[in-house]
Formats: sequence, structure tokens, C-alpha cells
Amino acid sequence: MKYVLSIILVVFFTSCQKKQKVDSIVINANVYTVNEKFDKAESFAIKDGKFVEIGSSEDIQNSFEADTIVDAKNQTIVPGFIDAHCHFYGLGLDQKSVNLVGTKSFDEVVQRIVDFQNENDLKFIKGFGWDQNDWDVKEFPNNKLLNALFPETPISITRIDGHAILCNQAALELGNVNTNSKIEGGEVVLENGELTGVLVDNAEFLVMNFWPKVNRDDTVEALLDAQKICTNLGLTTVDDAGLNRNTIEIIDSLQQAGDLKIRVYAMVSASKKNLDYYLNKGIIKTDKLNVRSFKFYSDGALGSRGALLKESYSDSPNTFGLPVTSLEDLESDAQRVANSEYQMNTHAIGDSANHIVLQTYKKVLQGQSDRRWRIEHAQVVSPKDFQYFDDIIPSIQPTHATSDMYWAEDRVGAERIKGAYAFKDLLNVNGRVALGTDFPVEHVSPFYTFYAAVARKDLEGYPDLGYQMENALTREEALKGMTIWAAYSNFEENEKGSIEVGKFADFIILNEDIMEVEEAQLPYIEVVNTFIEGEAQKK
Repeated sequence: MKYVLSIILVVFFTSCQKKQKVDSIVINANVYTVNEKFDKAESFAIKDGKFVEIGSSEDIQNSFEADTIVDAKNQTIVPGFIDAHCHFYGLGLDQKSVNLVGTKSFDEVVQRIVDFQNENDLKFIKGFGWDQNDWDVKEFPNNKLLNALFPETPISITRIDGHAILCNQAALELGNVNTNSKIEGGEVVLENGELTGVLVDNAEFLVMNFWPKVNRDDTVEALLDAQKICTNLGLTTVDDAGLNRNTIEIIDSLQQAGDLKIRVYAMVSASKKNLDYYLNKGIIKTDKLNVRSFKFYSDGALGSRGALLKESYSDSPNTFGLPVTSLEDLESDAQRVANSEYQMNTHAIGDSANHIVLQTYKKVLQGQSDRRWRIEHAQVVSPKDFQYFDDIIPSIQPTHATSDMYWAEDRVGAERIKGAYAFKDLLNVNGRVALGTDFPVEHVSPFYTFYAAVARKDLEGYPDLGYQMENALTREEALKGMTIWAAYSNFEENEKGSIEVGKFADFIILNEDIMEVEEAQLPYIEVVNTFIEGEAQKK
């Protein structure tokens, strides 16, 4: 009798327990939590912008109540994507520039500029995205046609990788550029002793330092434009690889006002002025903004033959690439950063550049633990240098492999290409890789990143068997690289990157199961909605 009474009392008190009030509940979902065990779930509860419980739909509904209940109808949910290397602000600015991505000839480039100017009638014209490797004539263009068509309007159009620009004569005159102009870490390209208008790497500053400055209103518009593009594609955090103080402060003000919801991991452009200011100020951290890293450059890009190689380019025997930063300056600046709490993130494309940066990191850190310094791109690595990534994070962009595969071997030859775009080799050494896109150099879509990482194919499905498939990532590895490993590379793994109790409720609902859908469908997965702190971003 006492036993029966006890059961009755337990049932009575259990039924009378008040459910915990939360802000929202998501039920009936196919949730990939991306926690340590890569567990799956059906449901979760959110309060004050964070996950408070994850479990089955039945358990969550029995324990919690909310005014907002989202029925996912068995759709897939994953943590919000983190782009570990992009140019978020640059993407926004590019919305006011001529889009030259995908042009198949220089004539098409010129036609797009003409059409753009007919519509906009600007005093200065900028463009972005041309790539001579996509043209029948795979040589740098010259500015003669632009000079004839636009004798008085300065034009600057940037190569797809950002490491070369073509300027017409009106633009060159802004910086008094002539055949004798020189700059360390850059090249003024001449043809038959005459200016072509092509400026490589640091030589870009000869003109762009005199280009009209962007005002605050333009910056705000660019940031909000970029946010819309990114959140619509499932990005909830972006690592902007190179920002100045003014832009960072505008980002902070927009976030504080609630206008900029997306989270930004800001890599500060490593000028002397910025180094002095931020090293003195220290780390800046809010829920939305994290300023604790500097972006350095060691070399240029492979496509423009600016990547620094140990041996000459296979298709240009007397060319070795360009050291954008001298070894002395790189080591001196690295030592300054090593003496602080800041992270150092260095662009390194060529095998020589990667070797130099790796050795510099090892020298100045001298065994310091958990510094999480990063090499951005790690694109061509010598076999002997892979070992040094044991405690240096490879920040890599899978779509570079599928964009470059048509011509990369021409640049470096059959032997060196084995150490290029070697994502699996880098993962095997470090245990983590941080994945990004480098947009707008590549398309913004994180689904292209995922597809390129696991299939190693372009959007047409070429090559049939994948490109250097020994370096493909599994779907689980790719998803981790775009979420929890990217968060780790930002020192943010305890607050985002997985669906776990106490972390920000940043997640996305997909129309397909990213872990099960046919490979060819991966690039075309659509985001049903993106949530930041439990708040839907697609209105």
C-alpha cells in the first residue's frame, strides 16, 4: 500500500511540475550538433540567445514551454557556418563595383565596364574579378583600349585574387606612376619598355593610396549589404582577413545598435599604425566582435605569379614570385605579436613563403602553448614543411583548389603540385583545419566550400573522379572545419561552432540533409532560415 501511494505521489508531483519558460523551442528536426561525439538530436530550447537544452522533441516539450515553437518538419539543422577567411567588408564594397567574375576575354571585361558606366556615370570606376587564366589569351592585359574609351575617368579593376590591378592612364596619373616607378614587394609591369597599367601586389598602392576615400555612409551600406548576402547563405560568423581601425569601429557601433547581427572575427591589417594601436589597447571582445589577431602578408598569389617559390615557376623559368614583407620585418613584427596575447595570421601561398612563415612562427613563439597562430591559405607546401603545422593552424579555402586546378600544375610542375591544396595532409598533421572561402575572390556560398572539400570537383562535376582525391575531406571533417574547428581557430569554441548547452543559438535550417544528400546536390542546398541568438535573419 505504501509502495502504491509513493508511486501516486511521484506521478502527482511530476505532473504538477511547472515547465521552464524559454524564448523558443525547435522540434522535429534532424539536428547535427557537431559536439565532441558528433551526436544527433531532434529538438532544443533557447533562452536569452543561448541553447539551454538539447534532446528529443518529447523531452524538450515536456520540460519547456515557449511562445515561439518552430516545427522543423524533419529538416536538417546544423550550427551556423563560420567563414574562417573572407573579406566581408570588401564583399559589400564590391556591390558598387563592376562585376568581372567569369569573364571569358578582355573584350568582355571592357564591355562590362562600358555597360556599368552607361548606367552609373561615375567619376571613378572600380571593378573586381577578372582572371586572365580564364581567357583564350592567358596573359596580363594592357590598358590601351581603356585609355581610348575612358581618357579622363580613372579606372582600377582588380584581379580575382586581389593581388594585381589594371589601371588606365587616368588612374596611373593619380599616383604619378611611370616606367621608373618601383616599390618593395610589388611590380609595375612593363611591355616593350612601356606601362601596361598592371600593378602587382604592393605596387597597387602607387595608385590606390590616391583613390577617393570611402565615407562612413558608404561603409555602413557596404557592411549591411554584405550581411544580407552572408546570412541568406547560412553564415553567422565571418573572419574578415584585413580590416583597419575605422572599419572595425563602425562594425562595433552597428553591432551595438543592433543593425549588424552577424558576428565578426576581425583580423587587423598589420600596418605599423594598427600594430601600435591594438597592441597597446589589447584584445577587444564583445558577443559580436572579436579583435585579437593581425593579418600579415608574406607573398602574392599563384595566379599572378606573385606566390614566393623555392624554385622558379615551371611556366616562367626566371620568375620566383615576390616577398611582400621582408624577412627582417616579418620576424620583427612576429616578435612584437608573440609578446602580446594577439594571434598572428599570415597569408602564405608559395612553398618558400610557407617555409619562411612556419620557421618565423617557431622561432618567435619558442614553445609557447595554445597560441593558435594561423597560416592563411597554406596553398603550396614542401613535403618537409608539413610537420611544422603541428601547432600552427592551416586556414584553407577548398574552392581555391577547384578554381585553380586548370592551371596550377602549369605554374608549379608535376612534383610540387602534390603538396598543393593538400587539405587532408594538413588535417592529419594538425588535427584541425579552419575552412573559408576567401570571398569575394571565390563565391560566398559555404555549400561550394563543402562540396569542393569533399568532392574536389567544380560545379560542372569536373573532374569525374575528383582532383587529387587523396586530399579530400570527409563530410564530417568538412562540417567541423566550417563550424567548431573554425570557432577554435578564433578562440571561440566555448561559445559557438556546435549546438550545445550554454553556446549561442546560432544555427541554420537546410532544405536537404548535408550529410546524406547526393554529392552532386551539395552546392545547391538552400538555407530555409538562418538564426543568430535564436532570432531568424531571413524576413
